Amino acid sequence: MSARLRSIASRQNSLVKELRRAFHQSEPTPDGFVAIESVHLIEEAIRSSLRLGTVFFSESGRARADRLLPQLSRHVETVVLPDDVFASAVSTESPQGVAALVALPEHSLDPVLSVTDPLVVVASGVQDPGNLGTIVRSAEAFGAAAVLAGEGTVSQYNAKALRASAGSIFRLPVFRLSDDELIATARRLHLRLLATSSHKGTPLSAADLRGPVALVIGNEGAGVSRTLARAVDSYLSIPHSPRVESLNAAIAASILLYEAARQRKA
Repeated sequence: MSARLRSIASRQNSLVKELRRAFHQSEPTPDGFVAIESVHLIEEAIRSSLRLGTVFFSESGRARADRLLPQLSRHVETVVLPDDVFASAVSTESPQGVAALVALPEHSLDPVLSVTDPLVVVASGVQDPGNLGTIVRSAEAFGAAAVLAGEGTVSQYNAKALRASAGSIFRLPVFRLSDDELIATARRLHLRLLATSSHKGTPLSAADLRGPVALVIGNEGAGVSRTLARAVDSYLSIPHSPRVESLNAAIAASILLYEAARQRKA
């Protein structure tokens, strides 16, 4: 297996620079690859039938190669880097010793949302990448058609968002739209915009989450953007102890998604 690993020693190697740039810019490379890290995420990418560009191992992470190489096509380039070169390119402080460049699938908005009674999650200014990734994971788990990332929302290609999605971002479409585009899309597709609030709105137990619905999850501190707030059809509240000011954005999204899935199966 180790014979498949090509050694690279320079931090200035073009592949190393591409990996570093993809991690630090949290955006796809010009060739459409995003950077991921960890055995689990790479295995999820393989399970999701994604196209892998290059898989990188550190010298101390060579043991990971014994697990991953049998799962990789012979056409996937595999390289091994000195530990310090690997650490200079990835985003975690304590890397596992394996990373990869992977091409995410491309999706078109209208076909994805043209299913019967689509359930959609709108992330409005969600800035914590862990929250965004968890929202994507819950959205896939509970049958949402897509996540729409509004203005001010962290990049879905952020390394922490990718890890928190646990591979769901490889399968569930995520579209970035301006707030005006979000509103126009909701109106065109007859999606009800239902936003969460800690202090007002219909209690979740009394809400109807069937039919075409977009669940709007706001910024961790400021809530839903002003533009979207003016367009919201109604607000939903999740009853909780008054000793807690508000729920975490990802937790609130997960609760709403669970209830929507429950109602749709009833």
